[in-house]
Amino acid sequence: MKKATKREILTIKERLLENYSDAVTELNYKNLYELLVSVMLSAQCTDKRVNIITPALFDSFPDTTTLANANEDDVKDLIKSCSFFNAKSANLIKMAKRVEDVFNGEIPLDEKKLISLAGVGQKTAHVVLIEFTQANLMAVDTHVFRVAHRLGLSKAKTAVKTEEDLVKIFKDGLHQLHQGMVLYGRYICTAQRPKCESECYLIEFCKSRDNFKP
Repeated sequence: MKKATKREILTIKERLLENYSDAVTELNYKNLYELLVSVMLSAQCTDKRVNIITPALFDSFPDTTTLANANEDDVKDLIKSCSFFNAKSANLIKMAKRVEDVFNGEIPLDEKKLISLAGVGQKTAHVVLIEFTQANLMAVDTHVFRVAHRLGLSKAKTAVKTEEDLVKIFKDGLHQLHQGMVLYGRYICTAQRPKCESECYLIEFCKSRDNFKP
């Protein structure tokens, strides 16, 4: 697979920014707490499913104080239709307890501090910071990984290395590029039956239609 040229990279960047200038996450949230919980739940789960789950969850546990004191079985029951709900239930409560005990009930907007929370890895932290603070960061989910490889923006075999490649070639506008690549991969450059001829505005840069997975 050929890698994109510098000229191609510049054009791809310009078109993504043009088409997704106002793009934001499709997760429903009202505050930082709800965003963090939603992003944690979205791992290996669709945003659509998360948005179905969270209203009842936030009604029962509206903040880290209530979640920190939650019964794990009660949390499990509310998120049981989400993938890996057992692990996620435990992590949500541990996350809330650390926020209460270490950060005085305030979710930190610092990457290292966020990653210190249970269930929060680099990708989750980046997604939260991208959405909530428009930080110049990149996060690579399955959509971004697939798009990056189909367009020849990266040949890396892991999400972390792919993220490094994208940061290096794009440099700025990363928060909007992340949002754009997610939506472009979700609705146009889909894993199965991508809309190449009908909707794709980057088709001339496509290097492969393989379904790349991180």
